[in-house]
Amino acid sequence: MKGMCLCKKVTIEVDETHEFDACHCTKCRRWTGGPFLAIHGGKNVTIVGEAFIAKYQSSEIAQRGFCRSCGTHLFYYLVAANEYFLSIGLFQNKSDFVFKSQIFIDSKPNYYQFADVTQELTEQQVFESFGLSI
Repeated sequence: MKGMCLCKKVTIEVDETHEFDACHCTKCRRWTGGPFLAIHGGKNVTIVGEAFIAKYQSSEIAQRGFCRSCGTHLFYYLVAANEYFLSIGLFQNKSDFVFKSQIFIDSKPNYYQFADVTQELTEQQVFESFGLSI
């Protein structure tokens, strides 16, 4: 799959996937203005236009990337696991995504609710799945 930012100065290629997740953590909600809808890109991600990417160290374990030119949110990068979680909005030519899970469900505010039935993981469960402690 190939995606790009608004100004097309950053392109990202990743293996085909049909699933996406929503993160409800406070940092993702502040960063995106709502839940962060993302695909799990894993380790096999090709990024072109690195010079246009700004990275913000948002915690001890993660960085968030965005385009310096247009501001598009690109990815959440889990440093210790070398794993990318890519904004679903980058992939405009794909329409068959399936909503798989909601993470940090214990941080989700009460003012919105998704209708889809998904797997729900707490903050602790998410960190444990990557072998990390909180």
